[in-house]
Amino acid sequence: MSSLFAYFRIKNPSSCPKQGAESEPYKNTDHANLPSSNQFFFIAFQNYFSVLFLFLFSQISQLCLRNQRKGSKTHSCLFTEVANFNKPTSELLFSEASKRSSTAKMAVCTVYTTTTFNSTCSVSTPTKTHLGFHQRQVFFYSTSRRSNRRGSSNTSEITCAAEKTVVIGLAADSGCGKSTFMRRLTSVFGGAAEPPRGGNPDSNTLISDTTTVICLDDYHSLDRTGRKVKGVTALDPRANDFDLMYEQVKALKEGTAVDKPIYNHVSGLLDPPELIKPPKILVIEGLHPMYDSRVRDLLDFSIYLDISNEVKFAWKIQRDMEERGHSLESIKASIEARKPDFDAYIDPQKQYADAVIEVLPTQLIPGDNEGKVLRVRLIMKEGVKFFSPVYLFDEGSTISWIPCGRKLTCSYPGIKFFYGPDAYFGNEVSVLEMDGQFDRLDELIYVESHLSNISTRFYGEVTQQMLKHSDFPGSNNGTGLFQTIVGLKIRDLYEQIVASRAATPLQAAKA
Repeated sequence: MSSLFAYFRIKNPSSCPKQGAESEPYKNTDHANLPSSNQFFFIAFQNYFSVLFLFLFSQISQLCLRNQRKGSKTHSCLFTEVANFNKPTSELLFSEASKRSSTAKMAVCTVYTTTTFNSTCSVSTPTKTHLGFHQRQVFFYSTSRRSNRRGSSNTSEITCAAEKTVVIGLAADSGCGKSTFMRRLTSVFGGAAEPPRGGNPDSNTLISDTTTVICLDDYHSLDRTGRKVKGVTALDPRANDFDLMYEQVKALKEGTAVDKPIYNHVSGLLDPPELIKPPKILVIEGLHPMYDSRVRDLLDFSIYLDISNEVKFAWKIQRDMEERGHSLESIKASIEARKPDFDAYIDPQKQYADAVIEVLPTQLIPGDNEGKVLRVRLIMKEGVKFFSPVYLFDEGSTISWIPCGRKLTCSYPGIKFFYGPDAYFGNEVSVLEMDGQFDRLDELIYVESHLSNISTRFYGEVTQQMLKHSDFPGSNNGTGLFQTIVGLKIRDLYEQIVASRAATPLQAAKA
């Protein structure tokens, strides 16, 4: 559907009698059955508006049917009108969605029904750019307001807003729990996260009903052999294509599908690209989601998983020695080889994060270096739009809490919580900390009941999510607890962003 025009003229609604008002009886009984001039105008106004609406609806339906009969592109249209005769406003909702094209958009328009109403929307033909985009845009524009000689408004105001993808960034080093966190996050939104159906079996992308998770390793500009030749690691920015990363994340955020490259972790090669359609929520996870300022500015929320060197070393030994048969010497050499680039390019990104999950050795066992009992801190930046930090008992206070042993079963060395304000890279933050581990997840409801601002939809949702994924790593300590809470906070943030975008056109039109 290339264009749509609608026009109507309406008298000042203030001249109409109020609904329910009683008219004075006519003194001349010969004319008692005739309506007054005001009543006559009101009836005519109602009839005219109803006919106009039916005409507009029929025109849009015909345009949709013609587009459907073309065969090459099938479109579906929806047009609804909500009117209140006590208020001179109507709300129009027009959505255009392509079933066969690679992208779809929705716009919500609010119209003040005064003298004139003009709106135009156009849909461009899907084209593929040199950056791998499948362009297909919907354009809406608003008429300006004018005043008549008496100073009253007589031109309709139309404002439209296109629905955009919410983008979340997750940064962490290799082997720090990004995959587990992604599984917890997608579970909060519902639906299993799976690779693209019918695509590359070695794809790193995970797609669920609401979310799409992209691994930023796919933007490596050098394959494994190329990095060895140039003497750089995957952590080095020179081994990554940040221009393409920025352009494609920006395109997805604006509702345009892209052909994203694939880095094959099995072969170490760059595989042919895969089509990624814009989801409701896009999660970009990897080494560099906050390294490039252009990509960082596209993020609606960002998280950094900060695993201390002691814990990271213990985890890597457990994984690589027990599961992969590596020697202790080779593990140490691998860690030391990555450390300079990690310190230079990855670790500094945590200063930009809206939330940091920091994993440290326990303080409940002096000298412990096994990494089995952990002290986990959730560092939440203050003043982030649509995000309110979680707190324990009393917001803004400094609290140390050891839960009652009769209500929360935990073996040696026990559990200890801390909450309070702090500063982090010059930013005001709130910190929630847990040291120790749970023995029974069903008793977690006791801890959950003392936490506030956790963005649950019902009592016990955190506990339910933890029980649902009790086999995930970290489910018995603060890593699983705080990852689950952050997932719920992201869901709440997404819902607030969507509600805010839907309300913006109405607020702008009323201004």
